[in-house]
Amino acid sequence: MSDTLNSRIEFKVWGRFALFTDPLTKIGGEKCSYHLPTYEALKGVVKSIYWKPTLIWVIDEVRVMKRIRTQTKGTKPLVFNGRNDLAIYTFLVDVEYQVRAHFEWNVFRPELASDRNEAKHHSIARRMVERGGRQDIFLGTRDCQGYVEPCEFSSGQGAYDEDEEVSYGVMFHGFDYPDETGEHSLGTRFWRPKMIKGVVKFIRPEQCNIRKHIRPMYPKQFTTDHNLTVVQVEATSLGC
Repeated sequence: MSDTLNSRIEFKVWGRFALFTDPLTKIGGEKCSYHLPTYEALKGVVKSIYWKPTLIWVIDEVRVMKRIRTQTKGTKPLVFNGRNDLAIYTFLVDVEYQVRAHFEWNVFRPELASDRNEAKHHSIARRMVERGGRQDIFLGTRDCQGYVEPCEFSSGQGAYDEDEEVSYGVMFHGFDYPDETGEHSLGTRFWRPKMIKGVVKFIRPEQCNIRKHIRPMYPKQFTTDHNLTVVQVEATSLGC
């Protein structure tokens, strides 16, 4: 496990709309966003900033900066049978969050041990935060474009800084992927979050005690001489 302080990034992410849902309910014609971003959604943001199979991103906490507001809109989802369907989605509106995360080595990929250079990975990750991410940022769905920039976690005034504890019910936490668990299956996990003074501290994936198996799945294979650029080469090309 890498040292948290030496692998941590902090950033602000914001957007006009967000849609954080339980993926098990996405087959329906209506979607309603959670009031809080899920661990998996924020992990997706971080992976769009910088990711390699050598490491696993862990989301430590999120701070809600703006008041939680929703807006319901009719939208036409992509369908493959030629129908002209109309779905009702309830989005979060004008969202802004501060996020603190860190990476750890993926112990289930020992073949990539030669790519474990904490300083180089951390340097690239921070550079990518400054550039607004390596890939497009989405807030729960591709319909909701997001934007990132560096920040100091806890800086500035948040909308819920004076509020005491707010408890939420059972909420989707994230997916259990085979390359991060060592098991040949895809699963989901759930938890019961609490927001205290605008901050949600996430429990680690292995601490979630509500889980559901979805289907068998096998991890994608990566090798440094085939489909993976070693971090030293990547860092040199970026001037890190």
